[in-house]
Amino acid sequence: MMSNSKPVVCLGILVADVVGRPMKDFPAPGRLVLVDEMGLYTGGCAANTASDLVRMGISVEVIGKIGQDSFGDFLIRELEQRGVGTRGIKWDARVGSSATMVMVDPDGERRFVHYIGANATLNSADIDSTIIKSASLFHLGGALVLPGIDGQPSVELLRQARQGGAITFLDTVWDTTGRWLDILGPYLPYTDYFLPSLPEAQAMTGCLEPLEAARTLLKYGVEVVGLKMGAAGCLVAPRYGDAIQLPAFQVDAVDATGAGDAFVAGFMAGIWHEWSLEKTARFANAVGALCVTGVGASGGIRSLDETLEFMEATPLRPL
Repeated sequence: MMSNSKPVVCLGILVADVVGRPMKDFPAPGRLVLVDEMGLYTGGCAANTASDLVRMGISVEVIGKIGQDSFGDFLIRELEQRGVGTRGIKWDARVGSSATMVMVDPDGERRFVHYIGANATLNSADIDSTIIKSASLFHLGGALVLPGIDGQPSVELLRQARQGGAITFLDTVWDTTGRWLDILGPYLPYTDYFLPSLPEAQAMTGCLEPLEAARTLLKYGVEVVGLKMGAAGCLVAPRYGDAIQLPAFQVDAVDATGAGDAFVAGFMAGIWHEWSLEKTARFANAVGALCVTGVGASGGIRSLDETLEFMEATPLRPL
């Protein structure tokens, strides 16, 4: 286990999620459809991963930006109540907090309407480098939708974290502009663990086969590529050694919101505990599986011990 005197640091997007479920039909113009439940939840890669790690007993600081509005007040209050450190979060009076309307289908799949808001104004001047340099693990979450730091500023952030002794993690979101490795490629030599989804990796590399996509990404200098493959589990390919493919756990999906961030949190927890790569990947699968059993990005997350018990008791999907 790593020294608990150095926190994990999650930098990236912070979002207020308005989640309604189940969404059986999309309303026609001027019409209304009913859902069984609707609530306001924390969202965004940085907030989700940080919340999940704290639930598993790991100290976390978040770096990001919010607006001076009710959504921003909600995000700060919820994160602080969970025990997440918020001294790295900046307020912006010129723009609203980022928010998403999440419509959850009966099978747990989601549709999103997103306002990027204050996440777009996060820039290098907002970021306290002393927090990054004091990290045990550093996670950059939401790359490609952080225009104020996408590109060379993020390369420098990852470099600073590495220089301070941190293990670095990178996660991205879908890039509709198709920039992909034009932006992310320079990040990867400073990244220890790159954890994209399989569709993201396929879009980046042009490779449909998971192992081929992972090996292509390794050529950019990253140490380990972990592909999130949903119901198919995950594939983890280290620079040196054999790749590992592990099946997902069998659960009834309620809401898949935040499942990718939960996988990242589980992976980071495994590295923080200095587990083997295989146990780390299995644990990440378990955290991702538990996530989809609750509503909201962190609704199904459990403690470390509860998650380990779930791993032992829950059957696996066939590969």
